[in-house]
Amino acid sequence: MTTVTDRDISLLRDALGPLRDREQVAARLLESSARHSFDPDRELDWDAPLVDGAWFWPPELLSLYDTPLWDRMSQDQRIELSRHEAASLASLGIWFEIILMQLLVRHIYDKPVTSNHVRYALTEIADECRHSMMFARMIERNGTPAYPVPRVYHHIARVLKTCSTTPGSFAATLLGEEILDWMQRLTFPDERVQPLVRGVTRIHVIEESRHVRYAREELRRQMVTAPRWERELTRISSGEAARVFSVCFVNPAVYEKVGIDRRTAVAQVRASAHRREVMQTGARRLTEFLDDIGVLRGPGRALWRKSGLLA
Repeated sequence: MTTVTDRDISLLRDALGPLRDREQVAARLLESSARHSFDPDRELDWDAPLVDGAWFWPPELLSLYDTPLWDRMSQDQRIELSRHEAASLASLGIWFEIILMQLLVRHIYDKPVTSNHVRYALTEIADECRHSMMFARMIERNGTPAYPVPRVYHHIARVLKTCSTTPGSFAATLLGEEILDWMQRLTFPDERVQPLVRGVTRIHVIEESRHVRYAREELRRQMVTAPRWERELTRISSGEAARVFSVCFVNPAVYEKVGIDRRTAVAQVRASAHRREVMQTGARRLTEFLDDIGVLRGPGRALWRKSGLLA
């Protein structure tokens, strides 16, 4: 793959702008939103009983799958793990979407309020509000606690979102959306999984596909037009965000909830070749895109490798 240099970016800055018309992209996304948006409170049957013996997340996507601990767990214990990991991922999603909403509001603060670009950002914020409420309701309906990220990472994220550049914000957006999106695309058609979880993931996949398009187009544009210092900071901040995200992906408290020693479980997850492959496969479409537009360079690339999301 050809590396995008700063000289290349400088030469392409003016040439590529007209090729990606921000307003046209936003107009198409607004049309799609009008056709394919959902009200989870009405679309999903929240009163339906849970299905006995059904998974809450595909077993192959669970953190302990194919580890020595997994081999010793009963089927009931594995399903219980899936229930708590689904709650952990939903909690992570809420945390991330609250951050994303703040980043989007900052992004449009000084932009023309009547533009399609701002209208779509506000539409996406409304989507994320519904998603966060949907995830919270699913956690409650499945009978588990919420699993907030550890306090230290909660505060690290506070710094990252406050200091984030515009391209850094969209890189972080894609980080939070694309890996979970890959997992959810495997979840909603899986008949082994609880119908409610499948319904939640189906809605999220359909609506998030627009969010990914919006973020990709804007990040590509920003990596052409942003000043050099901002691009360099974006490379580092996105790598640190990847590291934090990978650490927070599953809250270790879920292991204790199903009667497993936390330290043993965390050690086996870290040593698991299967888990590493799952995470890198889920991130591959994103990392290939980021590499193509010049984000995965320098110290930032090393941070992405440290996160385990980049081979």
